[in-house]
Amino acid sequence: MRCEAGTSLDSCFGPGPGRYGLPPTIGFIGHDFTKQTSPAYSFHGRMSDSMYCVDSSPGPQYHIDAKMTRLGRDGTPAYSMLGRTKAQKRLFHTPGPGSYSPEKAPLCGLQRQPPSYTMGSRTQYRTIDSVPAPNNYTLPPLMGSHIPNKPAGASYTMSAAFSQGGPSVDLAKTPGPCRYNSTHPSVYLPRPPAFSMLGRHGVKKKDGTEKPGPGTYNPEKVTAHKARAPAFSMGIRHSEFVTPLVITISD
Repeated sequence: MRCEAGTSLDSCFGPGPGRYGLPPTIGFIGHDFTKQTSPAYSFHGRMSDSMYCVDSSPGPQYHIDAKMTRLGRDGTPAYSMLGRTKAQKRLFHTPGPGSYSPEKAPLCGLQRQPPSYTMGSRTQYRTIDSVPAPNNYTLPPLMGSHIPNKPAGASYTMSAAFSQGGPSVDLAKTPGPCRYNSTHPSVYLPRPPAFSMLGRHGVKKKDGTEKPGPGTYNPEKVTAHKARAPAFSMGIRHSEFVTPLVITISD
């Protein structure tokens, strides 16, 4: 597109982007009708001082009962403790529950009456009666087979040994097993090897030197077959968190 001769550059290319005015998208007045509009609210102005004498409602700090809900007052029952009423001076007094005796009422119809008992008094003993104490009475024993009114199990007796005539009596006086002499097993069986423990040999009286004991010798100090016996020492405890010493650094 080329401009004709005699025209300015502004009229040829037109105004820049800043010369165009689009409707705003903020607010409610003059809002762009192609955009969605959110609800708009405004703050009310301060009322005049003359409104206080007309509107006398309480402020936001008034007290609300705890039993008042959004559905109304709480419907749980409430009770209070009243004082004792004074007894009226009347001639008739209502009897309590203990004054009635329903067991003394007459029977009606075919109703059955339960048995009734009375507690009699203690019988007075005469001075000439010698009544024994409870520990003077003796009951028959329950052990044995001679109880007429109790069931009893089978009973047995141990008889004495007969001196003669019985099957267990040894009339020939046969000796017992311990009276026989037993033969040594090495007579009719192969004889195992036998060993004996000798006594301690006595020290010769001519030798007066003292012999050293086993604790006197130190075999760990012998250097006949080795240059030196192994030696060990107890080192210090090293922490695993100590940084090791690095001397050579690789490129």
